[in-house]
Amino acid sequence: MDSGDVDFAHTDEASRKRRDKAVGLARYVWDRGIGGAELLALPDDRLRKLARAAGANPPSTRETWSVVAELLDEKSRWAADHPHDPRAVPAHADEKIMWVKPPLPPWPSS
Repeated sequence: MDSGDVDFAHTDEASRKRRDKAVGLARYVWDRGIGGAELLALPDDRLRKLARAAGANPPSTRETWSVVAELLDEKSRWAADHPHDPRAVPAHADEKIMWVKPPLPPWPSS
């Protein structure tokens, strides 16, 4: 096999590294109280800033972010099943607003 025939982005090692990065990002994102759907709705520039804040190089594709979102959804289900476990509560949920802006209320009509 010629090295030109190998898709290095989809080797076993690349998948393992992607998963490792996703786990680290998911830990950071979970601690900020951000859910999987909210994460995937963020624009690319915000995702890059979020990755840097987590101490990771920003993923080059959305594939890693999709894995992060799946991990967040798994953790949310686990947290719902274990509400009294201290690990079920995001440690820095107050920082969520730095990343996910709440929708603005409609302007009152006069």
